[in-house]
Amino acid sequence: MKSMQAILLRTNFNTIIKTLLLLFLIFWGLYFSKAFLMPIAMGGVIATLFLPFCKWMDAKKLPKSIAALISIFIIMVFISGIGSLFGWQISEFANDFTLIKQKAIEKSVYFQQYILTHLGIAMEKQSEILKTEQPSLSSVTQMALELLKYVFANLILVLAYVFLILYYRHHIKQFIIKLTPADQHKEMEKVIFSTTRVAQQYLLGLAKIIVCLWLMYGIGFGILGVHNFIFFAILCGLLEIIPFIGNIAGTTLTVLVAAMHGAGVPLLVGIKAIYGIVQFIQGWVLEPLILGPQVKINPMFTIVALVLGQLVWGIPGIILAIPITAMLKIVFDHIETLKPYGFLIGEIETQKVKRNFSKHIKNWFK
Repeated sequence: MKSMQAILLRTNFNTIIKTLLLLFLIFWGLYFSKAFLMPIAMGGVIATLFLPFCKWMDAKKLPKSIAALISIFIIMVFISGIGSLFGWQISEFANDFTLIKQKAIEKSVYFQQYILTHLGIAMEKQSEILKTEQPSLSSVTQMALELLKYVFANLILVLAYVFLILYYRHHIKQFIIKLTPADQHKEMEKVIFSTTRVAQQYLLGLAKIIVCLWLMYGIGFGILGVHNFIFFAILCGLLEIIPFIGNIAGTTLTVLVAAMHGAGVPLLVGIKAIYGIVQFIQGWVLEPLILGPQVKINPMFTIVALVLGQLVWGIPGIILAIPITAMLKIVFDHIETLKPYGFLIGEIETQKVKRNFSKHIKNWFK
């Protein structure tokens, strides 16, 4: 009996080791294949947004190439609009940069004096600790140019993949279906439909939530009298791309800049209150209503997905982490041996309560 238990334990231990080794190899491969896989993944997720439009164009007997080209045009118009809006606000914010820099110097002197008084660390010692090599203007310009070249090159590649995936979507779908046995073709079609649906739902829902956040933060910061409130409203909304962390970072930056502008305690408390109200509305009303029941990932694995996405693919990995995890969950839920993993990353009771609360709100308006 004991020998049988020992064999079972050894078998389970070997299975765990093999699983961990497989996961390590997968993430190692993803990390070193970033330049190749990241644009394809980004293009694939974005392409799901335009599948309903392309199907509509097919019904109108229009060529697939025309539908794909119109989709690319819409993406470029959207990116240009967001870039212009954000660039305009950055230029407005840059006008106050000198004042902010002066206020930051004044605050740093105050904090140095505070540290000297309460911790006994001399000013010279503090200066040595904080001393860093200041980058020259030419080096900063060179870094900015390299970053722009990298972004532009990847953007062109992503747009090319979006076009090709939309153009060859039926061919790719048939390829995936042919990978499964004949008796599982219908099930595979359901999986393909569900995975593309959840990516659409997440990206469209995220866009709607960002617009709602722009309005709520803009109205709230405007009423409070926050300087450059439109810039900070746009920033806090766009940072929603990074769940949990993004809004905190945006609001913290708003508080710091407002403090450097000489804002009093009531204004700073007001900014935090606006953040709390917006987060309540977002978490209990907007997300359950807009994102829908298919994007069911609990907060713990949302954070895990974001961290892994950042480690593997950097900022693009953060953007892709949630839709890819939601798509993987659907795949896990349709494979018997992987169902426990789908359950592990799925929603918890708190999220179900939020969805019930949102239903009550929806019925209220009806």
